[in-house]
Amino acid sequence: MYVDPETLRALPARRPADAATRASRIQWDLIGDARYEVRIGGQVAGFIDVVGAVYVVLSGSRYDRAEEVVQTLVWSTATAALDQNRSRS
Repeated sequence: MYVDPETLRALPARRPADAATRASRIQWDLIGDARYEVRIGGQVAGFIDVVGAVYVVLSGSRYDRAEEVVQTLVWSTATAALDQNRSRS
């Protein structure tokens, strides 16, 4: 499969440029080469894996039991999905 290099350059950055502000309710830490742990209100809400150009969002407090809830190209969509999923639980 051929992918145009211009299309790849137009994709958003795969990792957020800045860490969340300390005042933000949603926090994250890089815990592996391409994996983030996301906390909401101080509790682990899930994980975000960076897979190529995609953020794969997994909901759950333990990675080995977390369930995929969405795939997206936008970081804020990934964190919002965890926030929405958490409020449904």
